[in-house]
Formats: sequence, structure tokens, C-alpha cells
Amino acid sequence: MKLTDFYNTVSRRVDTDKTSISVADTKRVLSEAFLELANMDAAEFADTVAKGLAQAKKKQARS
Repeated sequence: MKLTDFYNTVSRRVDTDKTSISVADTKRVLSEAFLELANMDAAEFADTVAKGLAQAKKKQARS
């Protein structure tokens, strides 16, 4: 998946009837998240990503 495809997929998922979020807003937020991840050392990066994936798996299990 290309980064642009990733941004667009995320944008489609978060733009709902209750919450209107543009592609530009999504890209800006994700860009800042990637910048923050880039500032972390490898261990902190791995820990943060692992925690995020664990939360996502829990959310998927509830769906």
C-alpha cells in the first residue's frame, strides 16, 4: 500500500455521519504522528506501535 492510499483509506474510515474529517485534516494528523514516531528511539517506537496495534485488535474483536 502506498502512503497516499493509506491516508485515503484512513480518511474514508474516520469521515462518518457524526464526524466530518477531510482528507487534508487526516493527512496533517497522520503526518504529525509519523514525525513524532520518527523522534522516538527504536525501543520506544516499537512499544508505542505495539500498544497501538493491541488497541486496534481489541477494537476489531468488538466489531
